[in-house]
Amino acid sequence: MRPIAIFWHRRDLRLHDNAGLYHALKGDLPVLPLFIFDAHILDDLSDKKDARVEFIHQHVTQLHSQLEALGSTIRVEHGSPAEVWKRLLDELPVGAVYTNHDYEPYALQRDEEVRRLLAERQIPLHTYKDHVIFERQEVVKDDGLPYTIFTPYSRKWRATLLSRTGQPGDAGASFYLKSYPNEQYFHRFASLPPAPLPSLESLGFERAGLPFPSAEVARSIIRNYDKTRDIPGIAGTSRLGVHFRFGTISIREKARHALSLNDTYLNELIWRDFYAMILSNFPHVADRAFRPEYEHIEWRQDETGLQRWRDGLTGYPLVDAGMRELASTGYMHNRVRMVTASFLTKHLLIDWRLGEAWFAQKLLDFDLASNSGGWQWAAGCGTDAAPYFRVFNPTAQQEKFDPDLVYIRRWIPEYGTSRYPQPIVEHKMARERCLEVYKAGLGKS
Repeated sequence: MRPIAIFWHRRDLRLHDNAGLYHALKGDLPVLPLFIFDAHILDDLSDKKDARVEFIHQHVTQLHSQLEALGSTIRVEHGSPAEVWKRLLDELPVGAVYTNHDYEPYALQRDEEVRRLLAERQIPLHTYKDHVIFERQEVVKDDGLPYTIFTPYSRKWRATLLSRTGQPGDAGASFYLKSYPNEQYFHRFASLPPAPLPSLESLGFERAGLPFPSAEVARSIIRNYDKTRDIPGIAGTSRLGVHFRFGTISIREKARHALSLNDTYLNELIWRDFYAMILSNFPHVADRAFRPEYEHIEWRQDETGLQRWRDGLTGYPLVDAGMRELASTGYMHNRVRMVTASFLTKHLLIDWRLGEAWFAQKLLDFDLASNSGGWQWAAGCGTDAAPYFRVFNPTAQQEKFDPDLVYIRRWIPEYGTSRYPQPIVEHKMARERCLEVYKAGLGKS
């Protein structure tokens, strides 16, 4: 068998407009795609009906079918990535490996271990940017340091986008938003019979039965995004988070659409880049406050309150509706995410890390950078954070964004009856307690 190149799929489960795959197909060797169900990740998932594993399996199966139609296949493995690679290198004549960057702390350790294995056999590992528009050091301050405030970052982000355009003033023609024409090179996939595809059950998981949002979004939703995004009772957001998380769609393609349809939606994609950049430059935000002085906050140990929050039984309807939506669908409306996170950290004074971990367990679209960034924003300890004295009033938020109770009645059928609980904490008291505890904690730094 002649030497082959392996393209390692991770957060890029698509053949279309895939940067690393494009470079692999343009190389000198036939390309065999690979996906590894990482045992280090799967073994940590206590819920064996984790819908994200089902989502990944579904899209790997689609890749398997697409490649079979092209006369090729995808090699699907389950185990420790290092051990999988050792087996593959003994079995296959691997001449080069291609993949796309991953920025999370575990991913960086994994990739470095694999890079060393490959180097021992003098096999190059080529990696490319695909998951974001701009990565770690591409949008920085004039002194070369990373931004820690979103607004100046977003201005520089936009200026950088315009710095390399095919046509003056046309951001949509920017070099950074170009589409990779992979389809032109599909004949470069290795001609191989279909490889076995492990079942979901053989991986130790079951179908969760949750509905997965479509990767196709009506243009009207993006066009009206600035008017509808804060109203949880209507279909006013794209719900593409899970597709961005696992790369089943191209971020470049969606950014081009946003440029032509709605600037507010584009701003959300910039926030995504911002949080990825923060995690890359300040990896401690994965489990510690971006602002170290906030590590002195004395969080309450309140298992009952934490469980009532998880179960959607706080007595605050907007909070409870959001938590029940999360439990039922693996999704929560973004406005409601802010309200529920603020409630846990400021009304109940429970450590933001416990809320972040619950979202990490339940969200289909869980992304470490964005989840940590959002929770630290709500708790006041992150970049661009809501100041600690800003405490969302969940009742006022409900009256503003769900005045007709459409969202609340959808998720709380017992609302308005004696079966719905009274509030577990009074807002005015909780706010005053929050300000006192935060002030005391910050005074220690």
